[in-house]
Order: sequence, then C-alpha cells, then structure tokens
Amino acid sequence: MAVTGSTLVLAAPPASPASPVPARTPPRPQGPYRRLFALPGARGFTAGNLLARLPMGMFGISAVMMIAGQRGSYALAGAVTATGLAATALVAPWTARLIDRHGQARIAVPATLVAVLGSLSLVVCVRTGAPAWTLFASYAATATTPNIGGMSRARWTHLLRDSPGAHHTAMSFEQAADELCYMLGPVLAAFLCSVVLPEAGTLTAAALLLTGMLVFTSCRATQPPVTAGPRRGSPLRALGPLLPLFLATGVVFGSMEISSIAHLDALGLGAASGPVLALQAAGSCAAGLLYGTMRPRGLRTCLLAMAAAMTLPWLAASTGALLPLACALLLAGMATAPTMVTAMSRVHALTPEGRLNEGMTLAVTAIFAGIALGAAAAGSLVDHLGPSTAYALPAAAATVALLLSVAVPPSPVTR
Repeated sequence: MAVTGSTLVLAAPPASPASPVPARTPPRPQGPYRRLFALPGARGFTAGNLLARLPMGMFGISAVMMIAGQRGSYALAGAVTATGLAATALVAPWTARLIDRHGQARIAVPATLVAVLGSLSLVVCVRTGAPAWTLFASYAATATTPNIGGMSRARWTHLLRDSPGAHHTAMSFEQAADELCYMLGPVLAAFLCSVVLPEAGTLTAAALLLTGMLVFTSCRATQPPVTAGPRRGSPLRALGPLLPLFLATGVVFGSMEISSIAHLDALGLGAASGPVLALQAAGSCAAGLLYGTMRPRGLRTCLLAMAAAMTLPWLAASTGALLPLACALLLAGMATAPTMVTAMSRVHALTPEGRLNEGMTLAVTAIFAGIALGAAAAGSLVDHLGPSTAYALPAAAATVALLLSVAVPPSPVTR
C-alpha cells in the first residue's frame, strides 16, 4: 500500500515462485452427434426430414382404418393399400431419378403436392361413397411421395464426403430416425383414426408430409449439387448383388411383425401387440444410435449377428410367455439397425456418382417388396402350421440374407 498525492494505491503482493498457477480446464470433447449437428444447416433439414418422414408410418394404417370403418370391408382396404405399394414400387425409382437429375427442391415439392392431393382425394371419395375404383386411383397417386430418407442421406453424403467417420454416424442417425418414425407413426395414426375421426390420420399425415418437405427443401445450402452432362452407370446394375439381400431383409421385417401379432393373439394378448412391436423398434433405434458412436463393422459380421438374433423369438415363442418373447424381440431389433446402416453404406459405395437418391430408393423398394412377401408368407404359415412355427421364417430369411452377402463386393471397412 502506498500514498501518491491524495490517492491511496493498493498493490498486490508479487506472486511467490512456489505459488501454483491454476491450470485451465480443457474443453470437454464434443460427442459425435453434437459435432454432426453443429454443421451449418444440418439442424434445419433434419427437422424437415423428421416431419416429412413420420407420415411414412401413418399412411397405410390410416387408409386401412378409414376405408374399413366407412365401407365395412377390410378386403377392400387391404386391396387399396396393396395397390398403393405396387404403384410406389414402380413410380418411386423414377421420381428419385428426376430428383438426382434436376435437384431435390425442383422435383420433390411438386411430387409431394401430387401425393398430398391423392390423399385428400382418397378422403373425399371414402367420405362421399364414391365408386371403389376411385379409391384405388386416389391411393395410387400417393406413389409420387419422394423418398425423404434417401434425400436426407444424400445431403449427409454431400456434407461429409471427406469425413468417413462422421458419415457413419450420420447414417446411423438416419436408420434410428427410420425406426423411430415407423414406431410412432402407426401409434399416432391409430389414435387419430379411432379417437378423433376416421379421416384424421390421413389428413394429419398429409399435412405433416407437405410441411416437412417444404422445410426440408427450403434448406438450399445443404442440397447436393446437380451434376451436368451425361450420367454414366446404372444404379440397378451396380446394386444388383445387393437388392436380393435387401429383399430378404424385408422378408425378416414383414414376417416378424405378422408372426408376433398372430402369436400374441393366440395367447389372448392381442392388446399387447402394439407395445411389444414398439419395443422391437425401440431396440433397433437405440442400437442404431449406439452403432453411430462405434467403429463400423463388415456387412457379413452384422448379418451373422442378425441371423443369430432372429432365432431368439422362435425359441422364446415356445415358452408361451410374454416376457421372454418381449426380451427376444428387443434383442432381435437391436441386431437389425447395424445391419441396415452397413448395408446402406454399401449402397453409397456402389451407386454411380450423381445417382445416390435413385440407388437408395431402389434399396428401399426392395425392402418394401420383401415386407409384403414376408407378411404374406408368414400369414400362410400361421394358418397352416401355427403362429409359433411362423417365427422360423424371419430366422430363415436372415440366414438367406447372410448367404446372399457372399455375392456383394467386399467393403473397404475392415472386418
């Protein structure tokens, strides 16, 4: 302390050489998902992606409940939705090709408008008692719905083209988002159709699809550039060895769902079907997010794990108890997400440049075809051999997928 004129000055004593200097705490490293969504524009297009993806799990069950409730015929409802799936298998690859050629915003918005108008037409035709053929025509128009999951994956591939580790995390997130939307979508649709009004599920799904697509396509900065000039290579030819594998994987999904519903109904636990199937989807969602933080595995390794896991529900069904079956389905679901993430990564690697959305849509179409085939085959097995025996079909289909992986070109990922 010193006095200078009329000012009292307080001086701090010099630091002792022995006094420790406080060390700065190093910043905590960001997790892979935090780093992923720190990218400019990533949160915006992901929000639109999730809004537009949720209706994918709503349209089918909403149409069935609306048509069956108003027309009193599940046969008509099933035929209408089956026609819509067949139309999607034909139209979706062409829509995806146009998106790759002309850009996401330029094609996806008008294609979505056509699909939404088809949904609204279906509601009007069902409500007014129009002829049955108008229901088929209206629902077939929804086949123009763009593959929002493929477009989102294409954006991540563009943004992370120089970061394979971050790209793996992004693909894992996309698979988890698929599982989450297909888990919540049917639940939301069933609630709206049964509690609000029969048309509420379809109307809500159409509104979500249009809103989400507008948000998604408004994020222009993250849109993959359109490559000018002639396009070389055919995605169908390049993915030829993979498509049968996706078909077999779809059989796993479709047959597992029908087998579980039939088995629980036979036990007098039909009301538990929704929560038990949601548990399977939740297991896949959680496994997908976890897989995104880990080193990716080879495709055959993942398929081997899935084939082994698919035997668990078959074994658990023989006990005739709910708890073992629920646990088995949870574990089986956890094996599917890593398989799908790794298989989709092979799609990225094999698809010709500039045609990724078309390649992704071909893979999804093969899965949908497998789901339809698996559901039909499982239903036949349930009728002839009983619901417990039908659980052999998912296990067999997973084994077939493993055998088909021999024809897939080797992955650059270390096995």
